[in-house]
Order: sequence, then C-alpha cells, then structure tokens
Amino acid sequence: MPTYARADIVFERGEGPYLYATDGRRFLDFAAGVAVNVLGHANPYLVEALTAQAHKLWHTSNLFRVAGQESLAKRLTEATFADTVFFTNSGAEAWECGAKLIRKYHYEKGDKARTRIITFEQAFHGRTLAAVSAAQQEKLIKGFGPLLDGFDLVPFGDLEAVRNAVTDETAGICLEPIQGEGGIRAGSVEFLRGLREICDEHGLLLFLDEIQCGMGRTGKLFAHEWAGITPDVMAVAKGIGGGFPLGACLATEKAASGMTAGTHGSTYGGNPLATAVGNAVLDKVLEPGFLDHVQRIGGLLQDRLAGLVAENPAVFKGVRGKGLMLGLACGPAVGDVVVALRANGLLSVPAGDNVVRLLPPLNIGEAEVEEAVAILAKTAKELV
Repeated sequence: MPTYARADIVFERGEGPYLYATDGRRFLDFAAGVAVNVLGHANPYLVEALTAQAHKLWHTSNLFRVAGQESLAKRLTEATFADTVFFTNSGAEAWECGAKLIRKYHYEKGDKARTRIITFEQAFHGRTLAAVSAAQQEKLIKGFGPLLDGFDLVPFGDLEAVRNAVTDETAGICLEPIQGEGGIRAGSVEFLRGLREICDEHGLLLFLDEIQCGMGRTGKLFAHEWAGITPDVMAVAKGIGGGFPLGACLATEKAASGMTAGTHGSTYGGNPLATAVGNAVLDKVLEPGFLDHVQRIGGLLQDRLAGLVAENPAVFKGVRGKGLMLGLACGPAVGDVVVALRANGLLSVPAGDNVVRLLPPLNIGEAEVEEAVAILAKTAKELV
C-alpha cells in the first residue's frame, strides 16, 4: 500500500554507521532505522547471536517457557525499576500492553470508574487505534474516527494543566520523557518529578513511553533516570532489539497485579530469535563505559551542532535533546533539509516543530561526528 513517502534508494548492505546503496553510494546513517540500530549495521556480535539461535530454534509460542525470554526479563528487571516484563514485537504493542495494564490495575482494585489516561500534545505512541486516540494528532487520526474514548490531552510540560485534568475517573498519566516524533521536546526534571508526585498523591500509575528515548539513547539506560524518578509502567522497543523486531512492557509487581493468565498474549512476542538478539544488545549497552561513551560523544555532537546554529542562523535555529537523541530546529521546511542532507550523504529523520532528528548508532566515534557536522555545514550553505 502506498502509505510511505519512500526515498528512491535501495540499500544492499550496511557496516557500522554506514549504509551502501545498490547504485554504489555510501551514506552516514544518523537515522539508525529511527533510533533502532543502536549498535550499527551488521554488528558482528549481534549477527553471531542471531545466527547461533537460528540454527537451534526459531519459534515455539508462549504456550511454553522460552529460555532467552526468561533471561532477558531477569536482566531487564535487575537493571530497572521493574519487577515483571511482557514481551512484544513492536513499540505500539508494548504501549498497548501498558494502557491495558493501567485499566486492569484499577479494575481489580475495585475502582472500575478509573479508566482514563492523561496524555500530552504532540505525543506519538504508535499507529494503533488506541495509540492515535491517545495522541490525537490530526495527521494520525484523520479518517480513522470514531476515536477510542479514555484519553485526556493536555499541553506538554504544563503541570498545572495536568493537575486540572485529574478527576475521579483518571487512572494514569502517560508521556514520553523526550518526545521524538513531536520534535525532540524534552520534559524538564521538574516536570517529570511533578508528574510522579501527582500520581502518588492521587493513586495514579505513571506510564512512560521510552520506545525511542530508552536503551541508552540519552546516555542513561532510560531517560527518566536523569530526573531521579521511577515509573510504574514503561513501554520499550526500537533499540532493545538492535534492528530485530522486539518490544517490552515493564512494570512493577503492584502495577501488573491484574495481568494474570489469559488476560493478555502474543503469538510471536519474546520469541527465541528476538530474545537472543535482545540479550546480545543488553550485553553491549550494559558494558562498563558504554553509557559514558554515549554521554561524551553526545556532548561533543551537541557542542558541534551549537556551533552550526551560530554560524547558520537562517538554516538552523537551535539544538534540542540529550545524548544521541538530538534535533536541529530548522528555518527551511524540514523535509527539504532532510532531502538535502541525504543528497550530501547523511541520513536523518524529520520530526514535528520543523525539527530534523539526528539519531545515530550509539557506538559512533569522534570521526563520525566530525563527518556529520561537515555534511551539515555544507548543506546549510546550499540552503541559504
């Protein structure tokens, strides 16, 4: 179906932070499959893990125990706030699990009226009917009505609006700590801490969507760690599989108390292939020094981008984000900027607020930063 405005490029192979097209062109990949390929392309460690598992077992379903799923769940809970994990194939599925979990929690407590979730303007949680109903962006919902009820939208970053939106029917609050699709808009430490306080005060569940900003992308394993808070529920995907389809809904034991046998399921979720790769990704992301590297290289890239903004104020208006989840607010239409960068050999991702996203593999080095900045500078001169 023609649902994608695809660039007229076919890639035949990738190596580290580079992609090679069938026509011979090489591209520096600062899109990373939209923040997915956290260890670059054809990473030997991931290839070995996938290949070894492929020679043994692909699929059994969740009618039986899955060894890789159990080990990955154990490691994720040890590294995070969570006590329990439900594995999915995608971010949208992980988010849906979280939304269902919130309603089930209050239902089992006897608070059956508590079904509504407070969400935020410019959010993106996926393309399912529930996810687009939660975000309510015109470009996502047009023609797909009626929307599902149960979501109350407020301005991002506005704690007073959140407080005013809480009613006896409110079950939880859901947000991305850093909005990706919405334009690399980061919630402040005060905002995130305030949301945690509101949830504690009113008996609500705090539901974080770290599908894009998690798995080391900001220099912490998960972005909420910068605020020193913990959620009750969290959706994870993209980077967790390093390019292989995998998602997860993490939760505390208390929050997940309603998710008992038969209440939720997935045919492929947490299959042997996906969890083999997920374990391999986690091996690397949790290695000593890996997240320090993301912080250091992210800081270097952010400094270089700030210099670009100062030198090219008509093209680049400002830098946003944290770690290696960065955005440049643009003067020209962001679509034009993305096309021009691609013509010069740099892949990027458009976002809301006329922002171009830079989401490279997390293991890039200084040389790739300098190469990207040189392409950005060249492109800026061409766009004036």
